[in-house]
Amino acid sequence: MSEIKDKDLAAFMKGVKRRNPGEPEFHQAVHEVAMDIIPYIRNDERIKKMQILERMTEPDRIISFRVIWEDDEGNIRVNRGYRVQQNNAIGPYKGGIRFHPTVTQSVLKFLAFEQVFKNSLTGLPLGGGKGGADFNPKGKSDREIMRFCQAFMTELSKYIGPNTDVPAGDIGVGGREVGYMFGQYKRLMDRFEGVLTGKGIEFGGSKIRPEATGYGVVYMMECMLGTKGDNLEGKRCAVSGSGNVATFCAEKLLELGAKVISLSDSGGTIYVEDGLTSENLQWVMDLKSKGGRMSECVDGFGAKYYEGNRPWALPCDLAFPCATQNEIEAADARALVKNGCIAISEGANMPSDPDAIEIIRESPVMHAPSKAANAGGVAVSGLEMSQNSLRMSWTREEVDAHLKNIITNIHTQCVDKGKADDGHVDYFKGANIAGFDKVANAMLAYGAL
Repeated sequence: MSEIKDKDLAAFMKGVKRRNPGEPEFHQAVHEVAMDIIPYIRNDERIKKMQILERMTEPDRIISFRVIWEDDEGNIRVNRGYRVQQNNAIGPYKGGIRFHPTVTQSVLKFLAFEQVFKNSLTGLPLGGGKGGADFNPKGKSDREIMRFCQAFMTELSKYIGPNTDVPAGDIGVGGREVGYMFGQYKRLMDRFEGVLTGKGIEFGGSKIRPEATGYGVVYMMECMLGTKGDNLEGKRCAVSGSGNVATFCAEKLLELGAKVISLSDSGGTIYVEDGLTSENLQWVMDLKSKGGRMSECVDGFGAKYYEGNRPWALPCDLAFPCATQNEIEAADARALVKNGCIAISEGANMPSDPDAIEIIRESPVMHAPSKAANAGGVAVSGLEMSQNSLRMSWTREEVDAHLKNIITNIHTQCVDKGKADDGHVDYFKGANIAGFDKVANAMLAYGAL
C-alpha cells in the first residue's frame, strides 16, 4: 500500500494499528473508509470532539467462545466461535455467520465494520455485526455439521435476539446450517422469533434470499450504466467466483441480455468467448452443489480453462469480482483499465486491494464498492425480518421489487455524496460518506457516553 499523504489520516491510522495489532484485514477496511471520511469531517468540530469515527472503529463488544462438538468417530473436537457486535446506533446488530478455517478476529472485525456502513446505506434500521468460527464444513458429514451448529448456537444464543442481534448466513453457512442453528435456538429459548435470517421458506424465510446479493450487484451496475445512458445489453461481463453471489449475478446478467464470459474458483478461471448460455450456467450450479471444480467445465460444455488465473486479464466491458477479498490487485486493475473496462461492481467483500482502488480511482472506470454493490443480501435479510414481524410472506416479485428499489436508493446516495463538479462520480467516496452520515448523526443524538 502506498504511503499515506494526508497527515490527519496517517495519524488516525497509526492509532488504529496501535490499538489493533496484527489485524491487517481490519486495518485495510478502516483505511478504505477513513480516506474519505477524514477530509469530510476535517472542519466539523462537533464530530471530532465527540470522537465519532474513533468510536465507530471500536466494536461495542467482541464475544469469543469455545465450541465443543463430537465427530462421527466419537472424537471430541474444539473450535473457536466469535461474534463481533460493532455498532447498533441505528438498529440491532445485523450480519452474517461465516464457517471457514480462515476465520480470525481480524477478518470478522473488517466484515463487521464494513457491515455498519452497508446496512446504513440500505435505509433499513439495522446496525452492523459479524460472526463465525474457524470450522471447515468441507468433508464433514451432515450429522457432524448439525452437531457443530447446535454447539455453536448453544453459546451464541446468550448474546442474540430479534431486537438485539440478528445473524444470517455467509461463507460456509447456507440454508441447512441456518436451519440447524434456528432449531437449536428454538429448543433453548422455547420461542419462535425472527432471530436468524436466511431461514427456509417453511419457517419464516424470504423468497430470493439466496439470489439477493448477486442480483443486487447487477442492479447496481444497471444504475451506474444508466447515468451514462447505457445498459447491460450485449456487454461482455467478467465474473469471478462460482458460489451463490457469482452464479446468481451471472443469472441476472443473462436475463438482462449481457454476455457472461467467465466464472472461477480457487483453482482457475473458465472462459467462454461467446458467453455462457443458461444451460451452461445451470450445469455449473449443479457441479458446484456436488463439490465439483471449474476445470470440469472443459469436458462439461467446452469452456477454456486457465489454471491459477483470475479473469481480470480477459478483455471485458464490465467486471464483477464475486469471489474473495483482495482478488483485484494493482496488476489486475491496470489490465482492466487498459482493456477498456467501463465499470466494476463488487460482489465479494473488499475484493479490491488499496493499490488497485487507487489505480481505478484515477481512471474513468466507474467502481461501486462492496458496501454499496453487495448490500442486496442484507437488504433482503432486513425484509425477512419485516415479514417475520408482520407474520406474513411476500411474493418473489414483491421482494425483488423492494430489493431493486433499495439498490437504486443506494446508488442515488452514492451519486449525491460522490459527484464532483466535472460530473464524475466517486462511488467509494459517495458510499463512505452516505453510510457514515446516518450512523454519525444517530450517535451524536445519543450524547457523549
